[in-house]
Amino acid sequence: MPKMKTKSAVKKRFSMTGTGKLKGNVACKRHGLIKRPQKMKRQARGTFLISDGDCKRLTTFMPYGV
Repeated sequence: MPKMKTKSAVKKRFSMTGTGKLKGNVACKRHGLIKRPQKMKRQARGTFLISDGDCKRLTTFMPYGV
């Protein structure tokens, strides 16, 4: 049986934490930030953990982890 391939888009956008959870970037930070509230921009810094429901769907695209 050949190895399964990881989706290229998934390995560019997500990474695994040390405990095996998925980590991703916050959306809506690229442009048009002048109309966004300061609170939203402050909370959107860095990365966030993907919810459990989305993790189940994403792990099908990354069979061996990223």
